[in-house]
Amino acid sequence: MSDADDHKAEMQKLQAEQKRKTEEARDPDRGLILVHTGDGKGKSSSAFGVIVRALGWGKSVGVVQFIKGKWVTGERQFFDKLGTVDWHTMGDGFTWDTQDKNKDIEAAEAAFAKAYEMMSSGAYDLIVLDEINIAMRYDYLSTEAVLDGLRRRANNTSVVLTGRDAKPQLCDYADLVSEMREIKHPFKAGIKAQRGLDF
Repeated sequence: MSDADDHKAEMQKLQAEQKRKTEEARDPDRGLILVHTGDGKGKSSSAFGVIVRALGWGKSVGVVQFIKGKWVTGERQFFDKLGTVDWHTMGDGFTWDTQDKNKDIEAAEAAFAKAYEMMSSGAYDLIVLDEINIAMRYDYLSTEAVLDGLRRRANNTSVVLTGRDAKPQLCDYADLVSEMREIKHPFKAGIKAQRGLDF
């Protein structure tokens, strides 16, 4: 048997296995919970990619940003131009900038109140809670309060939660957990964040 024949046989076997798994998969008849975490870059960027995908299918989308504050980003400018995403930037900036835990807790709680209102409304197919994991990491929000809000969301609503150090209980509850791992980062080589690549 030639290499080409061996390869074809292997691919046919993989194809049959994939077809079997696809036929056995079921529609959950509910929105899913996705967690993007890890110390690598790309957690929010990946969530914004999911937004593009949802919009491509005519889905209704909302975003609540928990940390980034009034920082001007390319993604926010892009979605503002489209005018199709209900976007709420409610953080006061990075935790090392605010240096005021009570103010950070107040901002996180206000952001989650908005997120809960959106999640329970039934008006959204997808909601991104950007950097909420950071708010939970610093105990600005309790894990149980977030889980309770997710459990009470409208049945049709999928939610993406981003940020480092996602709580284990959240990961256990989620349908999908992706961990971005840093291998190399230009900032560590003294290269500042680049407009259009990093923000």
